[in-house]
Amino acid sequence: MSSSPPPAANLAGHLDPAGNLPRHVGIIMDGNGRWANAQGLPREVGHERGADSVRTVVRAARELGIEALTLFAFSSQNWDRPPQEVFHLMALLRRYLIEERGEILDNDIRLVTVGETHRLPAYVREPMVELIEASATHSRMTLCLALSYGGREMITDAVRRIAQEVVDGALEVDAITPDVVSQHIESSRILPPLDLLIRTSGERRISNFFLWEAAYAELFFTETLWPDFNRENLLEALADYSRRERRFGLTSAQVEASLQEEV
Repeated sequence: MSSSPPPAANLAGHLDPAGNLPRHVGIIMDGNGRWANAQGLPREVGHERGADSVRTVVRAARELGIEALTLFAFSSQNWDRPPQEVFHLMALLRRYLIEERGEILDNDIRLVTVGETHRLPAYVREPMVELIEASATHSRMTLCLALSYGGREMITDAVRRIAQEVVDGALEVDAITPDVVSQHIESSRILPPLDLLIRTSGERRISNFFLWEAAYAELFFTETLWPDFNRENLLEALADYSRRERRFGLTSAQVEASLQEEV
């Protein structure tokens, strides 16, 4: 995909006139370290600039009417990074939760998380849990932070719970269907199906993020590094999504026939 979006003034016009926006957008926020290296700055500065992009994109998604936004903020594998970098990332996360509390509560945003959040330090978990509880009844947009998250780990956890139900006699093996598996995956209980997955920085892989959820999601890759990703870049991705035909395994003719029946 092109990394040079059309001028901001023209982007809104590229969106489908019928309002064909995704309900749920996921973003793999990649490129903080490369951005810092390119500027001759420490990686920590890249992460700080990336936090600014989070604020910008969350606000833009809310204003555009996106129902749910999931940000891949910290993976299960990120724990293996240098301790000083992990500490800095945790401090940034804590600062975000505290500084953005008013923005989230004042704008009717519900905060949720997916991942092994019990692994987060207490100084992060405490403001996170407080904000989750304070925003639990909000309905304008759901902001989901994927923290200590891994797609394989989440599927493995679901398999364990399904296996335990079989052992307990609560579930028959023949009754295990994709729907049953989905019901045991954390994100399915709190989020709508994933429609659009965006990855920044030019990498073209999903890096263990939402492996189950991305089965029929549209993918959008941009060369833009996350610290440079802004409202215009988000609009570019949404405009691209609005022009796509989502077939879910059907033919174009079948999709058209289905749309005619709905009319």
